[in-house]
Order: sequence, then structure tokens, then C-alpha cells
Amino acid sequence: MTEPLLVADRIVAGYEPGLAIVKEASVSVAGGEIVVVLGPNGAGKSTFIKAIAGLVPKFSGSVTLAGRPIGDTPAHRMVAQGLAFVPQTENVFALMTIDDNLKLAGGALPGIDVRGRIDELYAFFPDLARQRRLLAGRLSGGQRQMLAVARALIVSPAVLMLDEPSAGLSPKLVEMVFEQLAAIRRTGVAILLVEQNARAALSIADRALILVEGHNAHEGPAATLADDPVVAALYLGGNRAARPGATP
Repeated sequence: MTEPLLVADRIVAGYEPGLAIVKEASVSVAGGEIVVVLGPNGAGKSTFIKAIAGLVPKFSGSVTLAGRPIGDTPAHRMVAQGLAFVPQTENVFALMTIDDNLKLAGGALPGIDVRGRIDELYAFFPDLARQRRLLAGRLSGGQRQMLAVARALIVSPAVLMLDEPSAGLSPKLVEMVFEQLAAIRRTGVAILLVEQNARAALSIADRALILVEGHNAHEGPAATLADDPVVAALYLGGNRAARPGATP
């Protein structure tokens, strides 16, 4: 595998001191790679990537980006470090047009050619270009998710992280969103996402990590993960008692 770009090592995190939801979970992502975090409900998947993004308190562990420690960076400054995060909900301004959403996102960093970058993104997301003057609140679920991703990409991040990008979408829109993520990966951006739709995520991912009760339970190539009996026991079968190294 190519040298990792983003490395989160032994992260312990949660919302209240002494009540860890994530318990020494680790993940790495290389440039041009998609890694998906899977697991049963309540496994700590979203908390894990929010902790990496600086949105949830980390009690211990480290996060590095291109070898630089960023674990203590406030969430609002992560974008300047090269890390962009797309939340599951409230990820666009519904009462602003597509164009104004992108202009606002482009102001996050100084020195960006905002108009030029928006034009590049319109070429990448033609559906958004055709409706640039439409209020974001009138977009379909899939188009709104594409706008959220475009907002994150406008600052040319090295790493794009997404929390449940397929949530609430029809199968056709899920396919559209994941095809677009695969295209973004081909530009060299590293992608780390949390997803409940395991089949769709594994179809585009290079590797997958299974979390169970906040721990790394299993990880491996996405192409073979669904056929792994350990994964079937830990994830598909919901065996909450299993732990790394345990017999499923």
C-alpha cells in the first residue's frame, strides 16, 4: 500500500470524560484511496471520524496528516490543515443558492481563486452547474449530497471524510453519490467514510474497517471482506461479544 496520508492511532474518544465510546480505534488512509468504516449500530463509527475531525473530544491517541500532528487542531481549523468533513445532516444552507453555498465555502481559506475553483467543480458536478441559481433546499437528496461534497472540495483538501453519505437516499441516488466518490478518489484525494450501506460502500472502497463496541474488530481489502466469515459474524451477524483475536 502507498504510504498513509492520514493516520489515526489508538483513538479513545467520547462526549463525556470517563465514558469512552471509541476505545483505541485506529485507521489509515493513503492518497487516492477509499477506506470505509462499517459496523453495527452503536459501534462508535460516527464518533470515531468526528473525533478525527476534531468535533468530538479525544481522551488519548494521535492523528497525523502527511506526517504532521493535527490531533489538537480545533475543528474549524482542520480545513487549513487539508482535512474536510461532510456531516450527515445540515451540510448545506437550504435558503442559499448552489452558487452562493459554494462561494461561502470558498471563503474558508484566504488566497483561493473562488470563482475559478467553483467553475472547476461545476465541470465535475454538471447537475449542480445546470441548477446553480436554485436554492439548495429544493435539490433532491442526491443533489444536496453532491453540493455538500462540492462545498468540502472547494478548498482542495488532501483528505475528504464523510458521515453516512447515503443516509435517506433511494438506491438510484446512492449509486450516483458513490460513483461520484469513486471519481473524486481518482483525482488523488484520500476518502474516509462511515456508512451503513455496506454493499454500496464496499463496491467502491479499497479497504474497510469493522468497528464493534468502539474497537477495531476486523479490517481488510474491500473486495474480499463480504466473504470473510469473521466479518459475517462480527458485522452481518451482529455478534457483539466478539473481539479482535477471538473465535467467532
